[in-house]
Amino acid sequence: MSRLLCILVVAFTTHLVVPALAQSTVTLKVNATNPGRQIPSTLFGLFFEEINHAGDGGLWAELVQNRGFEAGGLNVPSIIEPWYKIGTAAQITIGTECSSPHARNPVALKIEVLCDNNDASLQCPKGGVGVANPGFWGMNILSGSKYRVEYWLKTTSSFNLSVAFTSANGTVLAQEHVSLNAGEWRKYSVVLMATSTDHNARLSLTSGTRSVFWVDQVSGMPTDTFKGHGFRKELATMISDLKPGFLRFPGGCYVEGARLVNAFRWRDSVGPYENRPGHYGDVWYYWSDDGFGYFEGLQLAEDLGAAPIWVFNNGISHEQSVSTDVIGPWVQDVLEGIEFARGPVSSKYGAMRASMGHPDPFPLHHVAIGNEDCYKPYYKENYMEFYKAIKLLYPDIQVISNCDGSGAALDHPADLYDYHIYTNANNLFSMRHQFDKTSRSGPKAFVSEYAVTGSDSGKGSLLASLAEGAFLIGLELNSDVVHMASYAPLFVNDNDRRWNPDAIVFNSWQQYGTPSYWVQQFFKKSNGAYLISSTMEADSASALANLATSAVRTYNASTGMEYMIVKAVNFGSSALNLSIAVSGISANNVVAADSHITVMTSGAVMDENSFTNPKKVVPQVSQAENAAPNMQILLPAHSITALELGLLPTKSSTATLEVTQVTSKDSKAPFLV
Repeated sequence: MSRLLCILVVAFTTHLVVPALAQSTVTLKVNATNPGRQIPSTLFGLFFEEINHAGDGGLWAELVQNRGFEAGGLNVPSIIEPWYKIGTAAQITIGTECSSPHARNPVALKIEVLCDNNDASLQCPKGGVGVANPGFWGMNILSGSKYRVEYWLKTTSSFNLSVAFTSANGTVLAQEHVSLNAGEWRKYSVVLMATSTDHNARLSLTSGTRSVFWVDQVSGMPTDTFKGHGFRKELATMISDLKPGFLRFPGGCYVEGARLVNAFRWRDSVGPYENRPGHYGDVWYYWSDDGFGYFEGLQLAEDLGAAPIWVFNNGISHEQSVSTDVIGPWVQDVLEGIEFARGPVSSKYGAMRASMGHPDPFPLHHVAIGNEDCYKPYYKENYMEFYKAIKLLYPDIQVISNCDGSGAALDHPADLYDYHIYTNANNLFSMRHQFDKTSRSGPKAFVSEYAVTGSDSGKGSLLASLAEGAFLIGLELNSDVVHMASYAPLFVNDNDRRWNPDAIVFNSWQQYGTPSYWVQQFFKKSNGAYLISSTMEADSASALANLATSAVRTYNASTGMEYMIVKAVNFGSSALNLSIAVSGISANNVVAADSHITVMTSGAVMDENSFTNPKKVVPQVSQAENAAPNMQILLPAHSITALELGLLPTKSSTATLEVTQVTSKDSKAPFLV
């Protein structure tokens, strides 16, 4: 077994990359003789919000959009988009009725087939008539893959129904014929095997027999999902690769709603999907069936090995606030939501969770009271009602306030405070010092939303990612007071950008990470690591002013590997020589075969990835030459460079790190400090 010394360098400037000799030399001195201060295991994580169709038609693998026909409202007749009719007015009529068997989803679709292949004078067209759903800008149907289609149906007569995935021109990709008899509402389920591929397919329900039937709650899901829990495998794998320490969900502004009637309600998003009423997200302006609900957020966190952070509505939306004297029912609702996550199966809401297939409690140790609500009417008064009630029943839960405590002490109790920043690249780089002078006592910081936005970002530029990398180094240096940080937003369906930029871009069948996604890869080993003392010296004042560095050390018990990661951000416009001097490590410990250099750069700082060129700006790995604890490397302009030095093990230091990390994994301690 061996150890790795990983030296990560982030170089940042604002002009084109120009191969040139470095003008200045910076010496980075790293003291590896002692383990240092431990970083929280939750420092770098994820924030998921239902924005840009991140959940519906994205991470949540449901193929059917508006599966229950409620998106047009509960008044009938109503629109049914994106469903559409197959056939002419002489062949078929359709319309919505409040006749569903599901009380919380009363709207169903009535279909009357007027043509009949059994009558020569009333012949239906080839393939029959009916309705189709194109999903979320196309359904990705792959040859050889299986898809489960479920639907509720009642009929007044016997007939055959075709359930099929087809191309837009009617080509059948997968199909089953179901024989139906007259009867009341019943749930049907069929698995379709695709024999052809189409990334822009549709689901159709058609018949060639004169009949009248009603259909509701139509769902289509691939049978192969991430850990079998309904998450789109490709997207879930991308976020799993980041090794997140936490998952904050479900928002964001999505939690608040512009008005409270459209706020996210946890109890409306659990249980069988037929009983989830869905709601209109009036902040991001689209309907959600709430397939990705409260339970799914908890499940995803578990699947990722991340700590769940539930953000709940505290009686405040963008336009409305519930006064404190009537906030009691809202508090009780949250307590019952916590019981759903943590309660035993003998409890009311723990039993509800168990009925969904998860009898064991979820390790919910963090909750956020609202989102960006600090200065809205009644927030602080309402906050205290939630805080007291939660701490009384769940004293171990870490409570997060919306009020910023980085500059001055909070006037109310909290375990953490929420901090959001969206700004240009230059400003975010300078904000690497944001928490340098923050008080080390009191609640800790949760930087739950950060990103470069505006003209510097494009749709995800190298420029933006490098400024974000510098900012994260600043958070790492201040990880005694900053315990969590997450980029936002996480996902965007390229067909429906409600926010720009985002970390991961997708459509029905493709996905890629923006440079901001790839920068996060360089920080995934920092969670639970140890911050090591390091200093810089330079022959140029400007070079020193344009650099930020940090050093961390970690041990992986499962592999027996030890790592030291030194990061540096070059914010200047010229390439630099970086002279590395690590004390406490002998040259005899270096294993050249385990030493590599990883570089991410591109021809211009505004370069982006795309579906046609998804790896234009991604890390490139090569063998490190002359690997040693004392060496020089050239930092290209506009680059992120990682030097990994493989080392022979040192028993004393490895034992120290191993014992500390094993001890700190106690689930009762939500932070490693």
